[in-house]
Amino acid sequence: MSIKRSILQVHPNDNVLVALQDLAKGETLAFNGHSYTLLEDVPAKHKFTTQLIAEGEDIIMYGVLVGKAKAQLEVGVRIATENIRHASDGFKLGERRTAWQMPSVEKWKNRTFMGYHRKNGSVGTGNYWLVVPMVFCENRNVEVLKEALMEELGYARPRKYHQYTNKLAALYKSGASMEAIEAELFEEKLVGQGVEPLFPNISGIKFLNHEGGCGGVRSDAQALCALLAGYITHPNCAGATVLSLGCQNAQVSMLQEEIAKRIPEYDRPLYILEQQKTGLETNLLASAIQQTFKGLVKANEQTREPAPVSKIVIGLECGGSDGFSGISANPAIGFTSDLLVALGGSVILSEFPELCGVEQELSDRCVDENKANRFMHLMQTYNRLAEEAGSGFYMNPSPGNIKDGLITDAIKSAGAAKKGGTSPVVDVLDYTEPVTKSGLNLLCTPGNDVESTTAEVASGATVVLFTTGLGTPTGNPITPVIKIATNSALFQRMQDIMDINTGTIIEGEETIEEAGERILDYVVEVASGNIKVAAVKHGQDDFIPWKRGVSL
Repeated sequence: MSIKRSILQVHPNDNVLVALQDLAKGETLAFNGHSYTLLEDVPAKHKFTTQLIAEGEDIIMYGVLVGKAKAQLEVGVRIATENIRHASDGFKLGERRTAWQMPSVEKWKNRTFMGYHRKNGSVGTGNYWLVVPMVFCENRNVEVLKEALMEELGYARPRKYHQYTNKLAALYKSGASMEAIEAELFEEKLVGQGVEPLFPNISGIKFLNHEGGCGGVRSDAQALCALLAGYITHPNCAGATVLSLGCQNAQVSMLQEEIAKRIPEYDRPLYILEQQKTGLETNLLASAIQQTFKGLVKANEQTREPAPVSKIVIGLECGGSDGFSGISANPAIGFTSDLLVALGGSVILSEFPELCGVEQELSDRCVDENKANRFMHLMQTYNRLAEEAGSGFYMNPSPGNIKDGLITDAIKSAGAAKKGGTSPVVDVLDYTEPVTKSGLNLLCTPGNDVESTTAEVASGATVVLFTTGLGTPTGNPITPVIKIATNSALFQRMQDIMDINTGTIIEGEETIEEAGERILDYVVEVASGNIKVAAVKHGQDDFIPWKRGVSL
């Protein structure tokens, strides 16, 4: 790995520079006709000042306000939580700024992917069967169904770690010392081949266990039903088995209403079983297995057929972000987003706490004032609820973010927003609302990786682009999550859970546009089933509903 430059200015108006590699105290660096002598060590991904900044004055990065100095900062000082605090500009309804430079998409205009066509016009990148509990009381029954269905039908993951445990147990039984047992290292050759699935056109059987459905407030139950309906009606869903206890807040009728909102004439196999009506648990489970098997036989008739790339819906996500996220992976998938929008596809930008500081730009990009007002209202309402719960958007950066140079929420947000590219905002959606328009859609979700990814899929994302600088093993039950490393060191260190490396941008080997095009090519192959992403290989089926206002 060779980095051709040591520092970077993200925007011409910035008064900080980004270290692309570790820089030592006393080192003098030249940039744009100026030289800067560092007053302290500046680790890679962190930023240092390029001018004298008085106490209370602005820290500018990405061309926007990202903080205020807590004390006077000399030239060449590393910014940190000790010397700056979060600050961002206010926002109000402004002029529409929807003009954008549409990228050339000549090479993709006739491109297709192999997908699963649904009668409502959507096209899936997978064909999954769902087993869904209406309430946490049914989680145990869902686990029993999982044990009964997965291995017998050929969907269980190879039992490589079971084999490893068996080897250690055998050594222990033979009287081997603990030193000998510790020396028995895991070997990849232990990986089994698994059983061929009985239904080759079924991508898998997925189980959406959760801790909701009863207790809390009634709006929690309504939101859960809307979320589950988003999955059941999703283009990647072949059909579903639903288990209900019967007395919970999240009633089956509520779920059916939410399904009808999305697909009035739902035409895929759907089996709903209520334990308090069925009686014996054995009868419930036997019926669930039998009906699920019948549904799988029907769903297996669906095969992949060509579809235009415009039928792909991309969710944009970041997690375990670092100081390179906003200058490599995020702008790269922002260009991918612009390419898909230019082709007539849809993209979803979520994580509203990570849009703090760029509200004005995004609201100005909304195609009409109603959508701009809705975006601003959702941002203000969410922040107020978070503050009432004892927090606020300014507390969004995690310890890992801060350690890697994302000192304030505004710095993190300005880089995170790059995922959305430059196209106009065609729609603003609240949590669980489905995408219905081609173009860039803003979706209100928390910044939590899994909660946000869970929500994007419920709103229709058929592929998720997930950028990470620290390494996050997040996936989703029914939508492939493509893991994109912001730096080459991470990609090489955790290559078993990473799919794409954009550290090439930092090293000067590739432009943002070239990386964005490479990512779109990869998306098309994943959507066609030609590439199985790391999260799918590892069975990373993360699913967490959001309890509103509690999570950032």
